Amino acid sequence: MAITTRLRPVPLAATALTGVTALYMTLVAVGNIVDFDTNREFVRHVLAMDTTFRDEDLMGRAIESRAVQDAAYVAIIGWEVVTALVLLWATALWAVGVRRGAAERARCAGTVGLVMVLLLFGGGFMAIGGEWFAMWQSADWNGLDAALRVVVLAGLALLVTHLPTRPRELADEARPPR
Repeated sequence: MAITTRLRPVPLAATALTGVTALYMTLVAVGNIVDFDTNREFVRHVLAMDTTFRDEDLMGRAIESRAVQDAAYVAIIGWEVVTALVLLWATALWAVGVRRGAAERARCAGTVGLVMVLLLFGGGFMAIGGEWFAMWQSADWNGLDAALRVVVLAGLALLVTHLPTRPRELADEARPPR
């Protein structure tokens, strides 16, 4: 009982989930930098919509300019790098906060990083790539399943991050508003 009281389970879980997400985003960013061409082809095919059903009502959305495709890919990598850095910082803050009982800075930094993940994978890949550019129609260049896995991880981490961390917070939340 003394160990759990000292370590505090919610901040410990938030630290672990934020850390796992930080690790994932770091590996994604590094992978895209080191193996630039692989995912650049992915982005090019999604934006060009060249492996979709080629419905004439949708093809006006296609972006065939290599320069614009590459700029979009570089922007994605930049977003991934910043996201990874924010999440690594949040993980460090959580690690310190778990021992000191000071979770608010970690919660704030973690929230920013996790929302950045949700914006990229939920908004960027699922909504824009999946729906606007009809990525769901492609048998070869469809990243929706992978994006969903990341959205679930980041969403779970975000929920745990915002759970009450102290018995006092639980009591305050149970008290009716005045």
